[in-house]
Amino acid sequence: MPRVYLSIGSNINREHNLCSAVAVLRQQFGSLMISPVYESQPVGFEGDDFYNLVVGFDTDRSVDEVNVMLRGIEDAHDRVRGGEKFAPRTLDLDVLLYGDMIDHNPPRDIPRREITQHAFVLKPLSDIAGSLQHPETGEAFADLWRRRGDQLPPLTPVIISF
Repeated sequence: MPRVYLSIGSNINREHNLCSAVAVLRQQFGSLMISPVYESQPVGFEGDDFYNLVVGFDTDRSVDEVNVMLRGIEDAHDRVRGGEKFAPRTLDLDVLLYGDMIDHNPPRDIPRREITQHAFVLKPLSDIAGSLQHPETGEAFADLWRRRGDQLPPLTPVIISF
């Protein structure tokens, strides 16, 4: 059964949407590994800051089934689609890792390229899966964070109880 890691972000009604999404994910997948929450500035547009975290869980569902479920959760949280790529979000759920899968054939991007590009993805992933190795580079996520963290925009820890 593969272990899946998801990035979760919101910059609209942030705490409510994150807590609600985590509750739905617990209902669907059971026990979750949950990273700390971090506040970060938006990337690619001017707007309110985001809250971001990473969750992990084991599932026997296919990556396609997981993605369909995630889109449904986003839609239930009034996610607007079809606009600009970089825009405010009520909820953004992205599969970062699906076991050791490597698949960059659209619409998939696994492992998600954003892992090594954005602090708001890499830091929370390294918090809960630091010893896990990136499927393509073989480097542990904690080592990636130590090497790249100072080069990425700063994050502010936020306390949210799930």
